[in-house]
Amino acid sequence: MILPHPESDLSMNIMVLGVDIIKQLKKQDFLLLEDVLSDFIKKDTRRTPDLFFDTLTFLYSCGLIEKKDYKIKLIPIKINNKNREMKLLPMSITKIKNKQEMLLLC
Repeated sequence: MILPHPESDLSMNIMVLGVDIIKQLKKQDFLLLEDVLSDFIKKDTRRTPDLFFDTLTFLYSCGLIEKKDYKIKLIPIKINNKNREMKLLPMSITKIKNKQEMLLLC
């Protein structure tokens, strides 16, 4: 489990920054990596290219994005609300009980 330092700025945490990238990737299928990087850096002056690539590595290791050449896209996630099963397309079905368990999957 990833635990941020208690005194750290959560707005600069890779899990929080990953949400910004995910929101941007929801708009289109494949996006050019440079476009995503430029939008990422424009949102806050404290953001750096290193932080961007750390965040992308986190999203990729969680199975949320895929790459093709110099483009990235969001991997669709199907959630069955009846028994709260979550199926990540490249992975197996995993039962989740709450949002904290979803973060633990990463």
